[in-house]
Parts: sequence; C-alpha cells; structure tokens
Amino acid sequence: MHELGIVFHIIKEVKKVAIENGASHINKVVMNIGEVSTVIPYYLSDCWDWAVKKEEMLSGCILETVTIPAVTHCENCLSEYRTVEHGKTCPNCGSGNTFLLYGNEVEIKSIEV
Repeated sequence: MHELGIVFHIIKEVKKVAIENGASHINKVVMNIGEVSTVIPYYLSDCWDWAVKKEEMLSGCILETVTIPAVTHCENCLSEYRTVEHGKTCPNCGSGNTFLLYGNEVEIKSIEV
C-alpha cells in the first residue's frame, strides 16, 4: 500500500506551506487524483485519517479527493478519448500512436487553513 507513503509526503508538504504562510492549523486538503495514477482514493483517505491523528497541526483535517478522468490523445487522427474505456488504441482510427494527456495526476489542489 503506497498510499501511506503518499500521505506522509502530503502531510510534510502541507505543513511546510502552512508554516511559510503563518498558519497554525490546517482544516482541509483537496487532492487531484488521476483515475490511472495507481492511487486508490479510499486507501488514501483511510491512511490520511490514521496519520492526521498524530499531527497536531492537522488534527481533524479533512482530505477531499477529486478524480481527474484519464484522457488520451491520438497523434494520427488528433482525437481525444477516455483512456480507461479504450486503452492505448484509438477508438476512432485504430492507431496505437497515442499518449496520455491527463489522468495520472497526484497533486495537492488546495489547502484550507
């Protein structure tokens, strides 16, 4: 379960930002999680709930996750399509000459103090 390591990294980063901005407590963190990022939002939230109990600055802090749909671009026909449904093969022209545009994100979107 790599989500616990990710939670420790998030906590480190949000504490750093809070301290740099003179905040003493963090109430909410919103994360963008791409649907093909390999991060499972439920596991992330479960690890978060356990970890924030050990951090005074984050006590009671809520983690909200926003799922970013995975979208792939086809370089042959220049179309964009949902990655999960079709994978690397373009459903419009059958080409494998494609690349992921977004949907692999694991990023802090906002911090509420």
